[in-house]
Amino acid sequence: MDHYDSQQTNDYMQPEEDWDRDLLLDPAWEKQQRKTFTAWCNSHLRKAGTQIENIEEDFRDGLKLMLLLEVISGERLAKPERGKMRVHKISNVNKALDFIASKGVKLVSIGAEEIVDGNVKMTLGMIWTIILRFAIQDISVEETSAKEGLLLWCQRKTAPYKNVNIQNFHISWKDGLGFCALIHRHRPELIDYGKLRKDDPLTNLNTAFDVAEKYLDIPKMLDAEDIVGTARPDEKAIMTYVSSFYHAFSGAQKAETAANRICKVLAVNQENEQLMEDYEKLASDLLEWIRRTIPWLENRAPENTMHAMQQKLEDFRDYRRLHKPPKVQEKCQLEINFNTLQTKLRLSNRPAFMPSEGRMVSDINNAWGCLEQAEKGYEEWLLNEIRRLERLDHLAEKFRQKASIHEAWTDGKEAMLRQKDYETATLSEIKALLKKHEAFESDLAAHQDRVEQIAAIAQELNELDYYDSPSVNARCQKICDQWDNLGALTQKRREALERTEKLLETIDQLYLEYAKRAAPFNNWMEGAMEDLQDTFIVHTIEEIQGLTTAHEQFKATLPDADKERLAILGIHNEVSKIVQTYHVNMAGTNPYTTITPQEINSKWDHVRQLVPRRDQALTEEHARQQHNERLRKQFAAQANVIGPWIQTKMEEIGRISIEMHGTLEDQLSHLRQYEKSIVNYKPKIDQLEGDHQLIQEALIFDNKHTNYTMEHIRVGWEQLLTTIARTINEVENQILTRDAKGISQEQMNEFRASFNHFDRKTGMMDTDDFRACLISMGYNMGEAEFARIMSIVDPNRLGVVTFQAFIDFMSRETADTDTADQVMASFKILAGDKNYITVDELRRELPPDQAEYCIARMAPYTGPDAVPGALDYMSFSTALYGESDL
Repeated sequence: MDHYDSQQTNDYMQPEEDWDRDLLLDPAWEKQQRKTFTAWCNSHLRKAGTQIENIEEDFRDGLKLMLLLEVISGERLAKPERGKMRVHKISNVNKALDFIASKGVKLVSIGAEEIVDGNVKMTLGMIWTIILRFAIQDISVEETSAKEGLLLWCQRKTAPYKNVNIQNFHISWKDGLGFCALIHRHRPELIDYGKLRKDDPLTNLNTAFDVAEKYLDIPKMLDAEDIVGTARPDEKAIMTYVSSFYHAFSGAQKAETAANRICKVLAVNQENEQLMEDYEKLASDLLEWIRRTIPWLENRAPENTMHAMQQKLEDFRDYRRLHKPPKVQEKCQLEINFNTLQTKLRLSNRPAFMPSEGRMVSDINNAWGCLEQAEKGYEEWLLNEIRRLERLDHLAEKFRQKASIHEAWTDGKEAMLRQKDYETATLSEIKALLKKHEAFESDLAAHQDRVEQIAAIAQELNELDYYDSPSVNARCQKICDQWDNLGALTQKRREALERTEKLLETIDQLYLEYAKRAAPFNNWMEGAMEDLQDTFIVHTIEEIQGLTTAHEQFKATLPDADKERLAILGIHNEVSKIVQTYHVNMAGTNPYTTITPQEINSKWDHVRQLVPRRDQALTEEHARQQHNERLRKQFAAQANVIGPWIQTKMEEIGRISIEMHGTLEDQLSHLRQYEKSIVNYKPKIDQLEGDHQLIQEALIFDNKHTNYTMEHIRVGWEQLLTTIARTINEVENQILTRDAKGISQEQMNEFRASFNHFDRKTGMMDTDDFRACLISMGYNMGEAEFARIMSIVDPNRLGVVTFQAFIDFMSRETADTDTADQVMASFKILAGDKNYITVDELRRELPPDQAEYCIARMAPYTGPDAVPGALDYMSFSTALYGESDL
């Protein structure tokens, strides 16, 4: 509250508060207040479509009271209770009173119970408090406010009028001229003030009340007769009615401000309407673009060529790069405009904008989602189609290549097969033609696969719906037809050559001899060239020495090879001489071979050039292998020392763990010294690792100078560290067992001696050794008892018994023996002269653990004096000691 609320209001309201507490009210005043306050309340409640008839009854449930406060304050109160019980009504009234109190009004002696009970005085006092706070308190005139401000306003407005002297809110208004003066001052056309008479108060009051109700929308809150007939009219009723004039006329002063506010609101509305139009147009354009674009993206008409599909892909990329980004921006701007518009409407207390049907943001998002879905499907289809066309193009190109190769090979073959050259040929020519024909048949058979491949490719192109399938099929059919024709011609020519061969008997032995010797010599030269140019990989100096020796042996064969070359060339020269001498028809080359003398000489020269190159390569590799040999020896020198050292240390540790020199503490100390000496040996291992790194970098994979590899050394070193640590741990555990079980050093030595006797130098005993050890120590047990013992010492069923498990078992058995001795002493006392003892006697006389121990080991007594439940305690003595001591 402001300063006035905390001070001035409390000052002028103090008499009213006293009046409320005294609950004293003049009946005439009460009547005036009822009418005035009821009319005032209805003037506001009618805005909410309701009214009250009885002020003390209609406010009892608190509902209309809360509604009245909401109307005059413009604020929302807490949700009212709709129940009909008293507690619901009190709750509603309390909510109303709390709201009044929240506005800085101090309510004195006014409680919810009085309002709910229909207390007239309290109800009128509460309404008056509301009128003061919401109708009078905010009146301010020339630095005065509330009651004084309202009084000053009346005085200023009625000052020019005769017979009007406003000094208070009771007697000064009895003649009615004050009301008429206020109306005439603001609306002179409504009252002819000059015709009014001071001595006719009823006419004056009724005139003012009627005009105010008819033209100023001020309800008739007073009765002229009540005012005139009362010596002192009720001040609160008068003040309430006058405040209505103040608010009615003060509204005119705010008209200009309201007009400006209306203009501003209209401007905002116009701007909002423009935003709505822009949204509708932008949304319509965007949806239309999406509607046009989706069919394009859903078009799956395939193209026949890669170029056309690539053009489609390029168009799609242009769409992604050029056409879609502006639309993405438009969509984003559309959402921004929509959100901005909704925010402005919300700030202006206007209803939210609802776009036309189908143009909501959600509709655009759905359409956009469909667009992107179509876009994704179109892109996938494009890529799949391109892959399909790539496959088709690849197959088509493969078909063309194979077809072209086949057609090139078959070119002239039909003409060759139709020749009749054999009719004038010599025998050698005939032989040559036959051999050549056989070679052709082999070549023809070899090309069978290509023809089948061509047909298969054509079939696949048809299955993949290749656009140029007709031309492919035509070409394939042509190739197949030609292939069938070649087969028929080949068979016909062979038959003709074989007939001609029978007519000729001269054989050209020289050609045959040339071919027989030229072929192996040519193969030898090709093999020699291949060997001389072959790269070699060796790992030892012996290998390179072997290669060098083989190369020297090869060079030793060159003179003999040269003689063979000259002999072959001599055969060819002799053939040439015979042809020239006898004018033999030699239409063609040697029919038995395609190797020419020129080819032999060329290859021979090449072999002679490759020999010195091979010499140089072998020399360089020999030097490299010598370096590798030095690395091997360097590594072996260290490995041959470190390996035995690790083995020796392993054996020494094993002997320490088996032998019984000194106490366990002495053994532990000795082992820790060994551990320290082992750790100090680590630098030598690291040095060996460095030498091993050099060997690996040189790509050396074996070393004959040592049986130790770096992996062996590493494993041995790790085992050595593990063994010394495990042995130390075992000795420490033995010390813990000895101390915990109270075993003497002599017993430990005895246990160790027994264990070592049956241990096969492995640090563990197998099942048979352990059984023999137990028997040697006086145990007489069956298979079931031995199985029980094995489950204790070998719970993991590994089939071996460690020394630690052996000690644990022996210590426990020693304790069990002590318990058995105690039990047998008790038996002698309990049995007396009898040869048995009953189960009930055992459980009654012995502790539970000793009783159950005995019962588990005793056999039933079956003597002549036996009774039910009798046990033969002599059997227990036998189980413990082997024979009865009793």
